[in-house]
Amino acid sequence: MSVSVSVSWGELIDKVTILQIKLDRMTDPDKLRNVRTEMEALAEARSQALGGHPEIAGLEAELKQVNEVIWENEDDLREWERKKVYGPEFVLCARTAYRMNDRRSDLKRRINALLGSALVEEKSYTPYE
Repeated sequence: MSVSVSVSWGELIDKVTILQIKLDRMTDPDKLRNVRTEMEALAEARSQALGGHPEIAGLEAELKQVNEVIWENEDDLREWERKKVYGPEFVLCARTAYRMNDRRSDLKRRINALLGSALVEEKSYTPYE
């Protein structure tokens, strides 16, 4: 059973970039089959976004790069946690996590604005800069 819901354009493009990363990095055949199924379900909507706005492709590429950093950073955090080492490297990873998530949110917001998305994800955090 599946469910259909409305999402913002930024959320859709973000999801697609994460699925692309999973296709590149995962090796488990069952997981890959599920990722491919989900990617196929989103492919048509994604192509609609890319078709009318050439600048969306550039934002999508930036978003994929940010999501790759987030993926690698998450692996690093989990490794430091596994080792119970909370030194400068751990702190750097923790700081990278929120900075990359802020960058990700900004890219999604820009995609939403370009495509006139009716839905917009809102964030509200304490400023750190």
